[in-house]
Amino acid sequence: MPLLPQNTSLESDASTRIALSVIILNWNAAHYLRAALSSIVSQNWKHDIEVIVVDNASRLDDSVEIVRREYSQVRLLALPQNIGFAAGNNAALPVAHGDYLLFLNPDTETHAGALDALIDWMDAHPQAGACGPKLLNDDGSLQKSCRAFPSFGAGLFRSSFLGRMFPNNPWTRSYMMLDFSHERAAEVDWLSGAALLVRRAAIEKIGAWDESFFMYCEDVDLCYRLNEAGWQRWYVPDAVISHRIGGSSDWLRGVTIRRHHASMLRYYIKHHGRGVRALLVPIAAAGIGVRALSALAKLYGFYLRRGVPVPKKK
Repeated sequence: MPLLPQNTSLESDASTRIALSVIILNWNAAHYLRAALSSIVSQNWKHDIEVIVVDNASRLDDSVEIVRREYSQVRLLALPQNIGFAAGNNAALPVAHGDYLLFLNPDTETHAGALDALIDWMDAHPQAGACGPKLLNDDGSLQKSCRAFPSFGAGLFRSSFLGRMFPNNPWTRSYMMLDFSHERAAEVDWLSGAALLVRRAAIEKIGAWDESFFMYCEDVDLCYRLNEAGWQRWYVPDAVISHRIGGSSDWLRGVTIRRHHASMLRYYIKHHGRGVRALLVPIAAAGIGVRALSALAKLYGFYLRRGVPVPKKK
């Protein structure tokens, strides 16, 4: 079976080519993790594939025990503390042997042949530094998983009151790629980190995930750096993966809202905080701040209307 068991000795067979390392970063998502792993290990893949689960110190469920008990062919890295999305994914890199690295959320299910399709695409496109599959929601509807790089206009207008006043503004339309066809392969700016395949050679050139992003926008940053280094990023709809948005973090929505918007601001400062463009950072920051306050107000209003306590970090 091409899915290699965790005790495979690569040193003993130098001819073995591991095409893909699937890296699943898990945090208190045991229910989804079981489905994610089963959707991979139940298939007979054309290429040699290894699966690595990095558990980010799950304390609310039995994620670690499930992997140890039910998935002996999966390598497990159980971290002693939650070090975030970027650092958690980076922890797998020293033990991953694949020519390609698929960073996959635990709240996903891989459809038939999807991994082989991604590998074949990358093999046929040596200038591609990364690619991503078509993502579907639970009900089978399309989940838009690629975007343009965020502009200052997008930072100001997207999901703010200005965006609601001017819903067809060009900055939001461009960022959200509202006119993009998800039925054909195409080169794009960035792809969702929920299912992002990256060429190992590209990672070695540009560096790993930026660990200054604890959670969110790491995928935008990684794709931006790939672009700066001349690597293409492709959307590949022949590969299909289902993704339940927020499945591993929806119990703590207030914290994720704050972290998401803080990461957006970090991205703007990192990549646009020098030169003339730095003068526009406060404009983007204002838009991001308005959007964050709007999202938090909507969330807490939801809790108050239903008379339920606001979840607190545990």
